Amino acid sequence: MIVSIHQPQYIPWLGFFDKIDKSDMFVFLDNVQYKKREFQNRNKIRTKTGWMWLTVPVISKSRYTQKIKDVQIDNTYNWRDKHSKSIKLTYNRALSFKEYFSFFEELYLREWKSLVDLNVCIIKKSMEFLGVKKDIYFESDLDISADKTPRIIDICKKVNADTYLSGQGAKTYLDEELFKRNNVKLVYQDFMHPQYEQCYKPFIPYMSIIDLLFNHGQDSLRILRGK
Repeated sequence: MIVSIHQPQYIPWLGFFDKIDKSDMFVFLDNVQYKKREFQNRNKIRTKTGWMWLTVPVISKSRYTQKIKDVQIDNTYNWRDKHSKSIKLTYNRALSFKEYFSFFEELYLREWKSLVDLNVCIIKKSMEFLGVKKDIYFESDLDISADKTPRIIDICKKVNADTYLSGQGAKTYLDEELFKRNNVKLVYQDFMHPQYEQCYKPFIPYMSIIDLLFNHGQDSLRILRGK
């Protein structure tokens, strides 16, 4: 059984869902420290002039060591209306916009408090849109106390996985020998970003999954898989 593990991101990019698609189960790494200026509270969409960030404001002052699962959204900013309008303005002419935008329209009408709750809701619905069904776990429910590579191995054991699918970036810090000693096979994700028709030219990669969904609808999973 193959497991992949990742922090819950905000409307993640294609590679995030490729990792889920290539696994038998997926674990949200929600019990690690939240980091600013990464993708846990922001992502990119393709606009007429290039790309732009959609950023969810969070409460971080004097909370430097807070865990991802504890991060609260700062609703003193009118971010929900901004995100909804930005997505609508950018993608309203996309082929499958009407098929999916109603979900996001309703999503942004809710006053979310927890960043994890928001992200997980979007990720699960995006998996449904893609047609990807996997068993989902949360690290915070698995009683994991180790750190670094032992943490990953403990998660694998908790969910009865014999193979861990890792991102390429982890090659610099994972202890590969430790995986061998614990009889867990370590494989690295080999994701080739597909090029597809976007609303605007030229093609810009590494956008949020909604860029693919709005433009290609039910054909999105085939494109994600490079077929």
